Amino acid sequence: MSEQYQISARQAQLEQMVNDLLNEARQQGASAAEAAVSSDSGLAINVRKGEVETIEHTRDQGLGITVYFGQRKGTASTSDFKPEAIRDTVRAACNIARFTNDDPCSGLADADRMATDIPDLDLYHPWDITPETAIELGKRCESAALELDPRISNTEGASVNSHSGLHVYGNSHGFIGGYPSSRHSLSCSVIGQQNGSMQLDYWYTVSRDAKDLESEFDVGRKAGERTLARLGARKLSTRQAPVIFRADIAGSLLRSLISAISGSSLYRKASFLLDHLGEPIFPAHIQIQEQPRIPGGLGSASFDSEGVATYDKSIIQDGVLQTYLLGSYSARKLGLQSTANAGGVHNLSITPGEQDLDGLLREMGTGLLVTEMMGHGVNMVTGDYSRGAAGFWVEQGEIQFPVEEITIAGNLKQMFSQLLAVGNDEERRSSIRTGSLLIEQMTIAGE
Repeated sequence: MSEQYQISARQAQLEQMVNDLLNEARQQGASAAEAAVSSDSGLAINVRKGEVETIEHTRDQGLGITVYFGQRKGTASTSDFKPEAIRDTVRAACNIARFTNDDPCSGLADADRMATDIPDLDLYHPWDITPETAIELGKRCESAALELDPRISNTEGASVNSHSGLHVYGNSHGFIGGYPSSRHSLSCSVIGQQNGSMQLDYWYTVSRDAKDLESEFDVGRKAGERTLARLGARKLSTRQAPVIFRADIAGSLLRSLISAISGSSLYRKASFLLDHLGEPIFPAHIQIQEQPRIPGGLGSASFDSEGVATYDKSIIQDGVLQTYLLGSYSARKLGLQSTANAGGVHNLSITPGEQDLDGLLREMGTGLLVTEMMGHGVNMVTGDYSRGAAGFWVEQGEIQFPVEEITIAGNLKQMFSQLLAVGNDEERRSSIRTGSLLIEQMTIAGE
């Protein structure tokens, strides 16, 4: 029996289960309902110093049902797929709904927004890897780091992960849709030592298709090289200076943007970008967009968690905020329309400039290249930003020495407006794609 046939048969089973949930909700008096069912499996191994630390097989399943009695809502979930468990779960959701208050914004997404085209986005590539093969892969990855240099003195190990899942969603508008997906990764983290000081760094690779992963040798080597580069780190005195967020951490700034323009933050009035629609947020050369249907994309989806069809959209055009990111509930709270972002954003990207990281360093001249951040010092109401950091001090466009035990501080609104350049060294290992980001000035707090 082919893999494709098995997946199709399993998807048909889950779709029938969603239909059963919706029918049961209708029989118990619900005026509307929506349900989601998922089935997942995976393998995770960790090796350290050439020895196996953990081998974990996972096989999970779950279902959730949300029912509406007019504008009263109840939700329940279970991991038990037996028919009696399904009935009990629906009954629990109905009992909750009967005792909740009316919410005028509650309800399914609009019927005319449901996805009618669900293309194959190339999201499913199962990895037929055995635990034995995964163990050897992890060992070779770790060895590549340890053999790089005698200063690599210890290791936190290497990990191999493979995950496949199937998700189906449906609602009483008659919409039902689902698709399988996969995600595989390989990572390594090692410790370097020099003159009594120690540094830790890592590297990882992730993809829908295992064939697109970086080799275990490259992952181990990069983890080792990054660790060695941090040896001999110094502290800095407090100062004002330009800052580059290297591409692999620059996505955190865009996540702050996503949070600030997401519906839940806006209707709660907990965003520093409240009432900024149509206003300039970034310099005019900045373009940010969402492209939910990129084949093989780590954030790709043809519909959001409410069944609303996803679509390409400009979020920042010529520096101006074009749209908020809304599901149906937050859209109603704000008197707007859903943007097909229930459940989050899908493949956000910022248009890269012409320079690579070395070019950005030369443009910056003197300043800080940030390669690691710690803590969560971001106030989304005011935009105030303060996080622990490590990286490299740069002079005349060249890295001079590694730095540690510093804090970088500013205000996100000002940081966005002072985004001078975006590198073409695009980071693609998440649903947010960005190059390195050069900020005109921030406060660096040190000694």
